[in-house]
Amino acid sequence: MAVTRSIELRTEIPGPRSREILERKERVVADPLSVFLPVVVDEARGATLTDVDGNTFIDFTGGVGCLNVGHSHPQVVAAAQEQLARFSHTDFTIVPYEVYVTLAERLCELAPVQNAKAAFFNAGAEAIENAVKFSRAYTKRPAVIGFEGGFHGRTLLAVSLTSKTHPYKAGLGPFAPEVYRVPFPNAYRGPSADEALAALERALVTQVAAETVAAIVIEPVQGEGGFIVAPPEFLQGVRRLCDEHGIVLVADEVQTGFGRTGRTWGIEHSGVEPDLVTIAKSIAAGLPLSAVVGKAEIMDAPGDSAIGGTYVGNPVAQAAALAVLDVFEEEDINARAAAIGETIQARMLAWQERWDAIGDVRGLGAMLAIELVEDRETKEPAANVASAVVEAAAERGLLLLKCGIYSNCIRVLTPLVISDAELDEALEAWEQALDASLG
Repeated sequence: MAVTRSIELRTEIPGPRSREILERKERVVADPLSVFLPVVVDEARGATLTDVDGNTFIDFTGGVGCLNVGHSHPQVVAAAQEQLARFSHTDFTIVPYEVYVTLAERLCELAPVQNAKAAFFNAGAEAIENAVKFSRAYTKRPAVIGFEGGFHGRTLLAVSLTSKTHPYKAGLGPFAPEVYRVPFPNAYRGPSADEALAALERALVTQVAAETVAAIVIEPVQGEGGFIVAPPEFLQGVRRLCDEHGIVLVADEVQTGFGRTGRTWGIEHSGVEPDLVTIAKSIAAGLPLSAVVGKAEIMDAPGDSAIGGTYVGNPVAQAAALAVLDVFEEEDINARAAAIGETIQARMLAWQERWDAIGDVRGLGAMLAIELVEDRETKEPAANVASAVVEAAAERGLLLLKCGIYSNCIRVLTPLVISDAELDEALEAWEQALDASLG
């Protein structure tokens, strides 16, 4: 479909057809499933999305980070279709299939863990839940440590680890026991890496005994928390503490993985080797699939049939995942992510010089965000301003997504296959949205 957008203010969002479908949604879909962007998709290709009213947008939401190789990549589509025509399901632990083994082999080769094994699941939250199961079975310990600002999913244990209360946790407790939370370093708001590491060491004295901790779960770059980068020295310090106390280090790469930071895994920037890695989102270009990949002795620790499920490791999604890995190699997606990131960061830094409301620019590779504030001195979060920018951008043909514990950050999750022309147009639309919202 031809692209008909313009960076000029051009149409009401939502359009009449989208509005009609959203009105139907209100009658039959549970209210908690609220819609952030009132645009009903009709089709999507690469880095663009066309709605049912014929408006085409550049998509910087990327299915919340699931589409690093883009919407409907032809190789991924062909692989999924071919597998679907052969068979769609048996449950691997009942009647196994080769695509499961092949994908495990390739991910174990790519993972930042030596002597690795893999297990597959449906979503990031399931990967987190099972990573904790592996850790508890291996260490024979109950406790888990997470971080302020962390997001690890919405199932019981995952949401217990998740830090943001509204909208994820308020009124939904009680939560899983033996989950402890410590500060995450934040170069903009504090604490420093040294302070955060000291707080973790103190927690092992004041909150939970080290010998009862099974795992520490950490995002190399916090996603929903605001694209906050864990400094290498902090991750190295966490690794040291885990080694000292026999604690399993779990790297949550659900959003940072598959090239988003300019490397295959976000933790590679620190030189730290985790014990387990949780993988999801872009692993299968939006088809439901996740994985835990980690040291064989940990992965083998649970008893026979203690890990599994009916749909985990669906063969159609796994065929798509193999195609995703092929695309990464053939199109050098990691290098493209690094190049995209340099372009976007340069524009963001120029915006920061122009508008005082942009308090911070941060991230790694193409995983970048701006944080909006009412005042640079007080750093008071400006969530309403962030919402206004997102709305103005949509009116100009760019779909953006907020994040941060105060919902005042705007993040980049563009497909990494975006063209230079599309990227330039997107950044121009974003700049005009900032101008319209900030003056």
